[in-house]
Amino acid sequence: MRGQEAPPPVPPVKYSLDQSVGHLLRRAHQRHASLFQDRGAVGGLTPTQFATLLKLGELGRATQNALGRAVALDPATIQGVVARLRDRGLVEVSRDPLDRRTVVLSLAPAGEAVLSEAVGQGRRANEQLLAPLTAEDRQDLIRLLRRLLG
Repeated sequence: MRGQEAPPPVPPVKYSLDQSVGHLLRRAHQRHASLFQDRGAVGGLTPTQFATLLKLGELGRATQNALGRAVALDPATIQGVVARLRDRGLVEVSRDPLDRRTVVLSLAPAGEAVLSEAVGQGRRANEQLLAPLTAEDRQDLIRLLRRLLG
């Protein structure tokens, strides 16, 4: 179309990766995972397997569905995690005595031993990651993250 002027260029939107919450959270997560695995994965656990064992230890017994919700994993993911933990003898599978159709998970003795060691490593990773923060800053960070997650 002759005679029409081209529209002015749109200025680029200012968005800094270094100010992106998602980017910073991913980097913090990577650093924590690296610190957790620093001395080698305890019992060969991944962070997701550690979270699953830790929550199962807190709950005592749980169905796979309830455990998945408690760890914030979708059904397909928790199924694979539990299968690997079960195959390694870290999780026991039994039937609910009140409803034999319901499968209940609990920590096996080997799972309790691995979890005990992994908790220490998790604490050390947390401490190293949060070392630059004051006690008040640490509480604020946890509170704010919980608020973001609803």
